[in-house]
Amino acid sequence: MRRLFRSTVLATLLAGNWSQPLPAQSTVPDLEQEIRQRATQIEDKLIAWRRDIHEHPELGEQETRTAGLVAEHLRNLGLEVKTGVARTGVIAVLRGAKPGPVVALRADMDALPVKEPEGLSVASKAKGKYLGREVDVMHACGHDAHTAILMATADVLTAMKDKLPGTVKFMF
Repeated sequence: MRRLFRSTVLATLLAGNWSQPLPAQSTVPDLEQEIRQRATQIEDKLIAWRRDIHEHPELGEQETRTAGLVAEHLRNLGLEVKTGVARTGVIAVLRGAKPGPVVALRADMDALPVKEPEGLSVASKAKGKYLGREVDVMHACGHDAHTAILMATADVLTAMKDKLPGTVKFMF
């Protein structure tokens, strides 16, 4: 998960507007190093978010707790946040200080109507309504990790917005 998180942040940076010739002394290696350092610093927070989201899974269009957690975090970062998108979706906008393209990063938040095997310290005990009946719910699909990674990516990139080219839209 840590490697995937760092790759997501680096891919966002590298998606900047490189159609213009790069200066002889590119700032990309400096930004990459800063991203790696910031990503390492936030790993414990990322893991805690992932565990929390895993313990409290919600089926599609029912992710009110998760959406609230995400929206609160993004607002605390000072981002422009819109909630209630397609019912429970959250979108935040980060405007970098330098000109560049708009890049969208997306993470699903929903879980599946599946019973989690017992014995995990962060096992889901959640229930939800699916096709008119109550079912067990768990994050068997990795969306808990995707959501936590994108929350952490927003954290890292927001801290670097003065150096960031373009705009990043975070879509949950």
